[in-house]
This record gives sequence, C-alpha cells and structure tokens, in this order.
Amino acid sequence: MKTQSNRPTYIKRKLDNVINITKIVTLHYFEFDKNFHFPGEVHDFWEMVYIDSGEVLINADKNSYVLKRGEIIFHKPNEFHTISSNKKTPANVFVISFATVSKSMSYFRNRKMLLPEQLRPYIKTLMREGHETFNLPFNNPGLRELTLKESSPFGGQQLIRTTLEQLLILLVRTQEQHAKKPHIFPDKESMDNHLVGAVLELLNENIYGTITVDEICSKLNYSKAYISKIFNRNCHCTIIEYYTNLKINEAKKLIRENNYTFSKISEMLCFNNPHYFSRVFKKVTNMTPREYLHGII
Repeated sequence: MKTQSNRPTYIKRKLDNVINITKIVTLHYFEFDKNFHFPGEVHDFWEMVYIDSGEVLINADKNSYVLKRGEIIFHKPNEFHTISSNKKTPANVFVISFATVSKSMSYFRNRKMLLPEQLRPYIKTLMREGHETFNLPFNNPGLRELTLKESSPFGGQQLIRTTLEQLLILLVRTQEQHAKKPHIFPDKESMDNHLVGAVLELLNENIYGTITVDEICSKLNYSKAYISKIFNRNCHCTIIEYYTNLKINEAKKLIRENNYTFSKISEMLCFNNPHYFSRVFKKVTNMTPREYLHGII
C-alpha cells in the first residue's frame, strides 16, 4: 500500500554573486619614509590602495592624484601606476591586489574616494587576517607571491576573500546612497557616524597632548556609556585602544623621520616616561622602538 510523503517541497534559491574575488595576488602594509618613490608598474589584475596616515602622490595612466588619510583609490588591470611620499611627511599605506572578472568591478574604474569611517574596520580585518595567514615581510614592495604560514588559522584565506568582497559591495552601496538627495532629518546611522567622527577628531587633535574619555564626553555632551557603546560598535575597539594606536603610529612616523631621540618622542607624545613608551610600543607593534628603527634602516 502506497503512502503519500509528508515532506514539503522546497525551492533552493541560487544566490547572486555580484563581486567574486577569485585570487589574492599581494597584500601589503607599507610604512614609507617621506622620500619614498615607487617608479611604477603594470599588471593584469586589480589593486586597491588605502592611505592609513600621511599623504601620497599617485600617478595612474595620465592622471595624478594626491591621497590623504582615509582615502582610497583603485587601479584597474593594465593601468600603469606609481606612488610616492610627498617629501614632507611619512605615510602608512595598505595595498591589496586581486583577480576578479566580475562586471560590477567596472564601478571602481578610475575611482578615488573617502573610505567611510564605518567601513575602515574592514581594512583592519584584512590586515589582521593577512598577517595571520601569510608570511608578509616588513616593507617589501618587491613581494610577488604570497606564501602560507605553517600555522595559518582555519579559514583565513576565505575570510580575506569574503571581507574584501563585503568591503567592495558596501563601498558601492554607500557611494550610491551619498549620491541620492539627502534627507531633511538625519537617520540614527548618520548621527552615530557623526558622533564617532567627532570623537576621532578630538583624538587626532590631541595626539601630542592628553585627553580622557570623560573629557570627550563632556565636550560632546553625551554619556560615557553611550559614547563608548557607539564607538566600540563602529571601530571594534575602545576609545583608549584607538587613542593608543594613534600615538604609536605617530611615534613610528617620528622614528622614520629620524629627527628625535626615543626619549624626546616619548615626551612629545605625553607618555609618562621612556620605559613606559617602549613597553606600550612593543605591545602594539611586537617590536621595541629600537628594533623598529633597525628594521627600516
């Protein structure tokens, strides 16, 4: 005797894949001195350049650009491009190159843009996963092939790919949203982004000084709990952690300029004493200031 199955019929939905990264070619975090110059190259894959601090000069085919902190540019396949420091200040630059045949990538042709604050944690994730997954020599523009670490974490390569894909998709979304007519009343996301931007501005203004979370709250008229919550959600770290990293990045820039002693840099950045400065520097960079200096000479 036949019995009718009680199984419901499900339709499996095939998901669109608007941007698909097929290969990662190189991944760099450069700390250029003020006189750095890369004479240029051409390759048959995409390259994304993000300025983490300082300012650089970029030539792409017949166009010239000045990129400052927080800005990003894309080099399309077979585009000749160069990059140089501005001869005034050092610059920290993140570069990732990758292969894709996705038609949606045409959006990024000849694109220079400001990376929204809420998307900058994606850069940090790419850097972190890249360093944990691959052997990445310090400041090596000649890197031509990524080699896996023996102890690379589970899923590291996939996380790099999917993080990059998410970043590119969200970049298209935010750029298109900004192109639309703004609302008369800002939404909650805009207000939160504005608050985070105000906190970051205060932190950057006080790199060579001191400022506490309580002082930030007083200046912005928000509670400590609320500001801390919004900042953590957007930047994936505490305000003090971010402030410390700002100071250490500035210390690295001053060390590369080679105009001051470590003690003077410690004093300029308002650390309690040179020993504390050295301890914090090593905690953030896994190198002492002296080891960092020897690595760039």
